[in-house]
Amino acid sequence: MNDSLSEYYRCPEKYARIALEGPVSGDSGYFTFGEDAVCYGGLTGRYPARSPKGKVHDALADTKLHQGVVSVPFDLSQVADNLRFERYALAGNSHSVVSKAVRKSYYFVRPLLPVKVRKHLQKAHLKGWERLSFPHWPVDTTVDTLFERLLILNMRAQGLERIPFIWFWPDGASSCAVMTHDVETTLGRDFSSTLMDINDSFGIKASFQVVPEKRYEVPESYLESLREREFEINVQDLNHDGRLYRDRETFMERVGKINQYGREYHADGFRAAVLYRQQDWYDQFEFAYDMSVPNVAHLDPQRGGCCTVMPYFVGKLLELPVTMTQDYPLFHILNDYSLDLWKRQTDLIMQKHGFMNFIVHPDYITTARERAIYEALLDYMVELRSKKDVWIPIPGDVNRWWRQRAAMKLVEDATGWHIAGEGAERARIAYASEKDGRMTYTLTGAAEPAVASSR
Repeated sequence: MNDSLSEYYRCPEKYARIALEGPVSGDSGYFTFGEDAVCYGGLTGRYPARSPKGKVHDALADTKLHQGVVSVPFDLSQVADNLRFERYALAGNSHSVVSKAVRKSYYFVRPLLPVKVRKHLQKAHLKGWERLSFPHWPVDTTVDTLFERLLILNMRAQGLERIPFIWFWPDGASSCAVMTHDVETTLGRDFSSTLMDINDSFGIKASFQVVPEKRYEVPESYLESLREREFEINVQDLNHDGRLYRDRETFMERVGKINQYGREYHADGFRAAVLYRQQDWYDQFEFAYDMSVPNVAHLDPQRGGCCTVMPYFVGKLLELPVTMTQDYPLFHILNDYSLDLWKRQTDLIMQKHGFMNFIVHPDYITTARERAIYEALLDYMVELRSKKDVWIPIPGDVNRWWRQRAAMKLVEDATGWHIAGEGAERARIAYASEKDGRMTYTLTGAAEPAVASSR
């Protein structure tokens, strides 16, 4: 259990001393750790609730501090994995995946449907999404809040004023944001050159997720045009028919082809069509990272969400979660042609110093109205970079950094703490401390502390 906390912060294990209070119940369910952090797993001495709605037990009340150890009535690793891997959704959420028959019928006729027809069908399917209580809309930070509170409890248990750890982002950046483009049609492919011009005018590179089969031709000249301008190429599904995870047999038939296209495209990353996912099957991918798991999936056909705004490992694969609402549901489901929701999500994510992953489709921003919103978004990202010190790389750079950070260690000698490992020259030591019941972070050399929102 201690590993989950120390791996999240990259702090010495001696500062993450957590013990299980006793055997947990065999049945998993919902409880909280503080009123606003809804967890899913087993509990010691009681049965958790079957639903996150209504009254659920607050496990924080059962937590004990004794001789430098924090004793909790749940398995921290189990709870964190249940949320990040969406096991709570697979365990009994009847709305987690649309029925196979409905999905098959929809994707059979989808290429023939104009956007104005598709959006009405999608609104009907998503009806009632705003009443979903869990995950928390528009951003769920349960995993991050859980780790913050446990680190605060460790400080209290050990009588410490602060705990050192390796800061989340390189060069002391406050947060991280990436722009990604899923190319769905010939229109989107042919607009890619113009889109690169727009991106370059703001100094922001992005990744393009390309569908290898059936949707459109993918000539080498197109791929080379992306590479020459230093944009990243990733694989998007196989043919975008919504059936990749229909069953294990279908998945195994397709994953080999997907991996082959990854090698041909020199692609490190993958994203599934429509953000369908089955994280327990990710060990079959030969990619370095995936970008298919939403933070909150209320507006996606497959409900759920990973409840974190930080990258995390699924075995050897790094997940870069989709933490921002996509352009399509923003425009066509919510009928929102402003930056308001994106700015709200950004504020919430930056309170946790987290990761902002945008999806903007070249297919949906070819008209003046949508293009103007996209350019306003890029202008906002430039402002975040210049005024808030947000790191804006391509996704592949995030993958490389997060893997380096995961292998780094804090080493203490007579002169103090030092970071050891590849990439350490870009890493920063930070200190976590508690102020008025809240987590605060201070970077070495920084004048002001960064404040997290956990209580």
